[in-house]
Amino acid sequence: MDNFTIRSAYEHEVGDILDFIRQLAAYENLQSEVVATEEMLHEWIFARQNAEVLFALEGDKKVGFAFYFHNFSTFLGRSGLYLEDLFVLPEYRGKGYGKELLRTLARIAVERGYGRMEWSCLDWNEPSIAFYRSLGAVPMDEWTVYRLEGKTLEDVAGVGGFGF
Repeated sequence: MDNFTIRSAYEHEVGDILDFIRQLAAYENLQSEVVATEEMLHEWIFARQNAEVLFALEGDKKVGFAFYFHNFSTFLGRSGLYLEDLFVLPEYRGKGYGKELLRTLARIAVERGYGRMEWSCLDWNEPSIAFYRSLGAVPMDEWTVYRLEGKTLEDVAGVGGFGF
């Protein structure tokens, strides 16, 4: 892993962040779900500071990224790190870059005093599942993720005419 580094993203790299998001979406066959823009990402990552991004670099080339934010565990009584996206370009996989991104995130979580680190993985993504398990990550089989978004979220919020 000569000439390999991991660093935080800079504001002027919002286009690169969006490019990695789009490449991940293509890998997951979810391209149509990406509605993020550079302006949106700049606002939420850099202006509001609600998320953070790491880039993995081989020399000067960005070869992977990790997009994360903090969550909170009421049971632990402290924050945790939630990894939203981890992606390494296909031609750079198998070199340990994904493992180093996860190791860096784990260090960040420990340094900040977070109680845990979590992420989701699509059920069909066997290579990633095997990789995560090889690190000792444990799937949360007894939990189901629920989501409200778009019009349904607005309806439940009462701004779309829906009422309880």
